Amino acid sequence: MDILASNAAYEAFLRTELGHELVEEALAEKHAEMAEDPFSFLRATYFRWAETALDLHPELADAPVVLAVGDIHLENFGTWRDAEGRLVWGVNDYDEAAEMPYTLDLLRLATSGLLASPEEDHREIGPIADALLEGYNEGLAKPAPALLDRERAWLRHTVMVPDEHRDAFWAKLKKKRKRFEARKPADRPSLFSRYEAALRAALPAHAEEPRFWYRSAGLGSLGRPRWVAQAKWRGDWVMREAKPVLPSAWTRLHGHQGRGVRCLEIATARYRAPDPWYRVTDGVAVRRLSPNNRKIETDRQVSSGWEGGPEETLGRKVLLDAPMLDAMGRELAAIHLGTGDAGKAIRADLAKRPAGWLRAAAMRAAQAVMEDHHLFAARMRSGGA
Repeated sequence: MDILASNAAYEAFLRTELGHELVEEALAEKHAEMAEDPFSFLRATYFRWAETALDLHPELADAPVVLAVGDIHLENFGTWRDAEGRLVWGVNDYDEAAEMPYTLDLLRLATSGLLASPEEDHREIGPIADALLEGYNEGLAKPAPALLDRERAWLRHTVMVPDEHRDAFWAKLKKKRKRFEARKPADRPSLFSRYEAALRAALPAHAEEPRFWYRSAGLGSLGRPRWVAQAKWRGDWVMREAKPVLPSAWTRLHGHQGRGVRCLEIATARYRAPDPWYRVTDGVAVRRLSPNNRKIETDRQVSSGWEGGPEETLGRKVLLDAPMLDAMGRELAAIHLGTGDAGKAIRADLAKRPAGWLRAAAMRAAQAVMEDHHLFAARMRSGGA
């Protein structure tokens, strides 16, 4: 089926799963963002990727199967503090985790890099694919979380939060809260009991009574309710966010794993230094909101941490630079080795693949995404999704 039918089927699934919890206004917001550009479209449509990836790339189907991220892309990386207070960088969204050929995570990440390129005719895929594969092979040899307190100084300086970003973080959340509170109660999304219970349980003991508000964020998860609890604790605000987790699109479409949700399993696997505030209870994922727990987004400015680099540069450029792509490849390898013992099989599979396999596959995938985006955007311009 085409993208229009695919999107309609996915939204029918959301309505079945979430029922009266579905936030219809957020779906309209999602449609508008999907139409903006192919990179945003890719981020918003993992369900479409899961549907078409193996049809487009049958040569990848026989690769070793791992517990993979699934919905991986340039903006699925961020920072947090682990239980020891160490600064960690890595993948920080596992909503679509499922067992699949390891090659699909590499392909989707490379494709996102190609689509996110600021060049009008898109960046040459070769450097992107080569840097990812180089990092992936390094990660297979020495899997580990990306801890930044003592090592990887360039990455630490790239992702550390400058004062203006901290101020912007709090100002943005305050603006969203005030916008929500200004709405008439009858016009607000409803806070259902399982989200309130999960948020209250995640707040520190003896926190003051929280205020709850709906937050629109993300792209792929728009339509799912996303609630924030904000409470005073020992002199300042603490915040938690809750959203529902659903079976991965990969699991639903490739149907041999039931309805199991694997996000917590992959987030806390062998080679992770997990975020201690991340938890999943009663189908609700809860995480901490703070300037230190954040995604690294392509439209933000971040510090450049390598010698000779500018003090500030566009986030999209930084995320497409070879050192960052290498680090992303390492991170994927650590994740893929975290819940099984597939290292030997993966290395053997990589050795037999022809030179340039990832480059060629990413070019085909990017073209398919752009064609879907063009059709979807044309439908939006004509008056509906």
